[in-house]
Amino acid sequence: MEDFSEFVGLSRPTVSKYFNDPTSVRKKTRDAIEAAIKQSGFRPNIFAVNLNRRRTNILGVIVPNSTDPFYMALTRRIEHIANQAGFLAFVLSSDGKPEMEERAIETFKSMNVAGAIIAPLGVQSHHQKLTSLGQSIPLIYVDSPLDGSSSFVGTDNRQSFKLMVDYLCRSGEPPCYFGMPPVNNNALARQHAYEEAMQQLKMDPVIVPTAPNASWDFEKFGYDETLRILGEGGFPTKTVLCANDRVAFGVIAAAFQSGIKVGRELDSDLRVAGHDDHPLSRYTCPPLTTVAQNYNEIGRLAIELLLFKLGETENADQAFPADERILLSAEIMLRGSA
Repeated sequence: MEDFSEFVGLSRPTVSKYFNDPTSVRKKTRDAIEAAIKQSGFRPNIFAVNLNRRRTNILGVIVPNSTDPFYMALTRRIEHIANQAGFLAFVLSSDGKPEMEERAIETFKSMNVAGAIIAPLGVQSHHQKLTSLGQSIPLIYVDSPLDGSSSFVGTDNRQSFKLMVDYLCRSGEPPCYFGMPPVNNNALARQHAYEEAMQQLKMDPVIVPTAPNASWDFEKFGYDETLRILGEGGFPTKTVLCANDRVAFGVIAAAFQSGIKVGRELDSDLRVAGHDDHPLSRYTCPPLTTVAQNYNEIGRLAIELLLFKLGETENADQAFPADERILLSAEIMLRGSA
């Protein structure tokens, strides 16, 4: 920066002011700096600059799997709005591993990020490290909450499971519940939501016993457990409500391999429903009946809430709740599986 300031013939504070906000300097000065940039090819090191700032223009994002279509759509929405607000969204994946999540947290600390949006591992998360990070910068959790008090944007599981349970009970045999591995707080929250919905309809909840598992490979978990269940006599009811679509993918695949017809036709052996409206759910065979999470809206509200906490939105269109926990309603997607 010193060399470039000398090259352009301006003071370093003036040059720094330009790189922080080009509109903050006079047009004549701006033109001179931009001409010198083209001539010299100079660009400041964004990470070095941010280390010296009280608050950077970098926002951190941590997701369990950056290749999962749900998280890809979520982060794409976050990045777009962050860029419009003048921030760079830096996305890291924990790959479903607590040590990778901890490394991502330490990386964001070293980068001096202004704030972060995190889809936590939950049960396996290092809560103390996340709490420490949250004491220094604003944090917004998405997909599943870390605890009962942290800022969170996600789907209202109670509303979504009530919607699906009500439909399944009206259209056929009441559903049993096929849970997900307890890798985050959604696992228990969704089971409780199913139980509550069944009880409101004066029906007994039926939880399918599954082997202990802490893997994020939900499809394999659903597939392996369904083969075991079918080999031991089958599901307790002819309707299976899965904790998420990826588990349902495994259930449908195992049923097909076992010669069991899945669908809502009269000659079908089993109905299967999911939750999330995973981008691939409409392409299963049969297409999966599920509940749609509005991931675009989750991403929008998460980044806008973070910008609000950073003081970047003077007149926010969204009236955020005092406890900064936003639960979105879902809608049912009726397809061929149930």
